[in-house]
Amino acid sequence: MKRETFRDAYIALGLLGIVLTLGVIGYMIIEGFSFTEAVFMTIITIATVGFREVHPLSTGGMYFTVFLIVTSFGIFAYTVSTITRYVVDGAIRHYYKNRKVRNKIQQLRDHVIICGYGRNGRQAVAELLDHNVPIVIIEKEEPVLEKILENPDLLYVHGDATRDEVLTMCQAEKAKALITTLPIDADNLFVVLTARELNPNMTIISRASHEHSDIKLKRAGATNIIQPDRIGGQRMAKLVAQPDVVEFLDYIMLQTSESVTLKEISCNRINPYFEGKSIRELDVRNESGANIIGLKRSDSSFIINPLPEIQLSSLDKLFVLGTPPQIERLINIMREGHES
Repeated sequence: MKRETFRDAYIALGLLGIVLTLGVIGYMIIEGFSFTEAVFMTIITIATVGFREVHPLSTGGMYFTVFLIVTSFGIFAYTVSTITRYVVDGAIRHYYKNRKVRNKIQQLRDHVIICGYGRNGRQAVAELLDHNVPIVIIEKEEPVLEKILENPDLLYVHGDATRDEVLTMCQAEKAKALITTLPIDADNLFVVLTARELNPNMTIISRASHEHSDIKLKRAGATNIIQPDRIGGQRMAKLVAQPDVVEFLDYIMLQTSESVTLKEISCNRINPYFEGKSIRELDVRNESGANIIGLKRSDSSFIINPLPEIQLSSLDKLFVLGTPPQIERLINIMREGHES
């Protein structure tokens, strides 16, 4: 529901209240009506329903009635149309929906907060939803919020992501990650600072538009910085130099969860049997059908296409290519130490 509609409704009800008060006081003073008679006379006059007067009016009462009709006719029509629009626009429906959304947000754990629902924000939301990751969107622009409302499954908070209370409403203390895609780097900087203070263990991904903003965002506490313009330029160049490689990687990354996909698997729950053993001893390809195409060490170094002799550690992360059943089978083998 737009703020303008709420404001118009309040103004209309306020004006109608003033007219009612004026009419009641006028009839009580001019005609000596009781409070109940004055209220009744004021309402039938404003609504122009044509009922007979409570008592015959004096000359002063007639002039006051004419004045009341002239001044209240437009206000009454404006009030009726505004309240009608308020109901038609779905104010009550939106109120209960917002209440339901807030209750769902209160129950979230290990979710991702998306700040901004622009081009980058929408892409992030679509990708996370494809991986069944719970999300909350923060958006302050009314036109953009209307797009969010088109999807009844999206959880959102209408507000400024740079404000502490807005991030708190999104359960930032319990979130596992935050992605800020705001178009202004200074706003992203405020979001990173606030989020890092609320949740020191949160993964924070920030967009950066200017070349040197990444340094400031890193100092503020951002885990990773994404520069869309830089990435876009590199991609365009690679489409010229290595077009088939780019298309092949896109094909892998854009596959649905039912197809062959690239998956990150943490070894933190690896079976003690495999601790210190080699990839060859895990026998990934034969046992599961999946392929280990990369590995990340505890010192954040990467090993591309690791050799079979590479030894595994519970601090490693594996990058595996395969179908969901193959990847699930590999996870079971790593945790149980044998075929599931």
